[in-house]
Amino acid sequence: MLTESTVAELRAAGLDPRYVAQVAGTALAEDLGGPDGVDVTSAATIPAARHGTADMVARAAGVVAGLPVAAAVFELASGRTAELVGTVPDGARVAQGELLATVTGPVRALLTAERTALNLLCRMSGVATHTRAWADALRGTGATVLDTRKTTPGLRALEKYAVRAGGGTNKRLGLYDVAMIKDNHKLAAGSITAAYRAVRAAFPGVPVQVEVTTVAEAVEAVDAGAAFLLCDNMSPVLLGEVVGAVRGRAELEATGGLTLDRAREYAQTGVDYLSVGALTHSSPILDIALDLRGDG
Repeated sequence: MLTESTVAELRAAGLDPRYVAQVAGTALAEDLGGPDGVDVTSAATIPAARHGTADMVARAAGVVAGLPVAAAVFELASGRTAELVGTVPDGARVAQGELLATVTGPVRALLTAERTALNLLCRMSGVATHTRAWADALRGTGATVLDTRKTTPGLRALEKYAVRAGGGTNKRLGLYDVAMIKDNHKLAAGSITAAYRAVRAAFPGVPVQVEVTTVAEAVEAVDAGAAFLLCDNMSPVLLGEVVGAVRGRAELEATGGLTLDRAREYAQTGVDYLSVGALTHSSPILDIALDLRGDG
């Protein structure tokens, strides 16, 4: 369904080509009114045999992410006859007006795929740009910015890839790969210790994370065996106390209400991670345009 080169690029990025093809196909069908729909404007105004080239250009400075995904959209729309050639790699900082890629193929297909490709590329690049701002703010502190599960339904893998491209980290992909014991789980099980033991007994090979709100809860979780704690809505002072009480026995994540202007203050408490749901639920897009060349 996709060309070998695009499949290879997606795999190198840690993305499943079948998933990307499914997302791209669904998005194209949405725009066309179905899998057999027609772009009526392009069909009416552009000869079927016309080929051309278009440039993908950044309209604002930022970090690009998702060029192989955009390539998949163009390939699906053109029956694998369109080719996208990137001029920068994913994860690169780009300036306003910078050329990101060129796409060559049937002009009808290029314009049919334009909005779908840009929707995904702009979204992913916006996430990467926002993440890079956090990564820059944390540079030199020893802490890393994390994403969360607050992602756009159906686009989680793309958005989490964009976080990685921007210099962040994925610690948990979903409900299946890591157990996260939160307040409701603690309440249902009776205690942090009981909840931890229940998860460990049921799923001995799955990593366990425990959300804590006090120093006492942090100590209880670590004593129970937890190696990763989410310190929820703690002040920098309280985080420092948890760091001292845990004494390196677990990785620590600060979470809840964090803002970019106070990122270093929280990082300098000694925590290992700052988790920021806004990376995926509130990042503005990076504005990118597709400009058809006049000779196309």
